Amino acid sequence: MTSSGPTVSFTQMKDGTREDYELLEELEKPFLAGTADRLLRELAAQAEETLSGYQITRLEHGLQAATRARRDGADLDWIVAALLHDIGDRLAPQNHDRMAAEILRPYVREEVSWVVEHHGIFQIAYYGHHYGWDPEERQKFKDHPCYRSCEQFCERWDQSSFDPAYPMDPLESFVEDVREVFSRKAYAPEVLRAGEVHGLPDPA
Repeated sequence: MTSSGPTVSFTQMKDGTREDYELLEELEKPFLAGTADRLLRELAAQAEETLSGYQITRLEHGLQAATRARRDGADLDWIVAALLHDIGDRLAPQNHDRMAAEILRPYVREEVSWVVEHHGIFQIAYYGHHYGWDPEERQKFKDHPCYRSCEQFCERWDQSSFDPAYPMDPLESFVEDVREVFSRKAYAPEVLRAGEVHGLPDPA
């Protein structure tokens, strides 16, 4: 499908003019503004196309994790990260954690994106022994300042969120949260807050 509006003159990027790239920069703005809604559509799709075998869908898993974070009084970064931490499952099932982290990285503080990036390794503690894997693989990060945050994220909000009886908040209740996070200026220092580690809030 080609664009119905104005297009660039080039067929190779190296041949583009200043006007071409100014056009692309302008057209990129509404596309970037639609990131949150595209992510929400991907979450919704996880209700239909999901990993088999679990008692709930991947959408419900994300909703449960985010609901737990919300009810614990977590801030917006944690809530949206909990909601999106497995968003890569449909397209990148072998590295879904890193895919989700890269989606979040420009828009949340570094502590949160680090936790999302590493939650897959930390989760192995709960089931790795059944496959002959090292359940203590997470220990290679034991000296990292975000270790405790990731450990608690997995214990309180991730591994516990596979319960079909848990009263989770609906996806619609998280729409404005996702839009707020993805409307931030990407990679802004006040967003990334490099070096800050606050941990999770005390359990509700």
